[in-house]
Amino acid sequence: MPIGENEYVYLLDPSGRKIWLRTEPKMLKVASLGTVDGSRIIGLEDGSTLTVVGKEYTVFRPGTIELMESLDRGAQIITPKDAATILLNCDVRSGRTVLEVGAGSGGLTTALLGAVAPEGKVHTIEFKEENAQRALKNVRRTGLDKYWSYTIGDAREVAVDIMADVLTMDMPDPWLALDNLMPRLRSGGRLCAYVPNANQVESTVNALREKGFADVYALENLQRGIEVHPGGVRPSFDMLGHTGYLIFARKRAVL
Repeated sequence: MPIGENEYVYLLDPSGRKIWLRTEPKMLKVASLGTVDGSRIIGLEDGSTLTVVGKEYTVFRPGTIELMESLDRGAQIITPKDAATILLNCDVRSGRTVLEVGAGSGGLTTALLGAVAPEGKVHTIEFKEENAQRALKNVRRTGLDKYWSYTIGDAREVAVDIMADVLTMDMPDPWLALDNLMPRLRSGGRLCAYVPNANQVESTVNALREKGFADVYALENLQRGIEVHPGGVRPSFDMLGHTGYLIFARKRAVL
């Protein structure tokens, strides 16, 4: 499908650098490039080559991973490696209703929206209005903001009128919010808590077991890149190691 007007795209240079812009049929001021004729991009196929000031770029529509990596960040985001694990382990897909605790900068929110649209929705409980506004700004870039809503408040006590298939919790003490949010998760629904420290894992897992959740388990993701060069292949010296622990569980109908 050709790229249309008012789409958020990026130009990829040979070094792998991404330059972002929103397409309009006029001269656009683009950081590090100067002025670009937006009408040259409109109508191109995704993945087309474009020459700007004598340099060759490839034009791409962003996927979820590129959108997450280019967020306007304030709070630390849940990284793509962890977001992908959350989506799979919580069976997040089109039509699901997700209740999210902690918008941050909207990293996980972006991934959740990409999975549940166009039939589902995400509702986020965020403690700080400034975080919610930053997340909203980032979510609007995806064009999926109509599937998102939020409530400002403390997840341990705030009231939300929703019945969710999935509950995700990015907060330092998720076990303290279980009594308030458990009634908002349907029977058989899936829960994920994201915490940075091992003692928080212990408190969360023990609380879930005490409250009767089933299939409770915890894990972390370690991701290492591979450098491929002429004449040699080796692991990257840089590694995306510990970012957070993930705890998963399912709600029994008897709860």
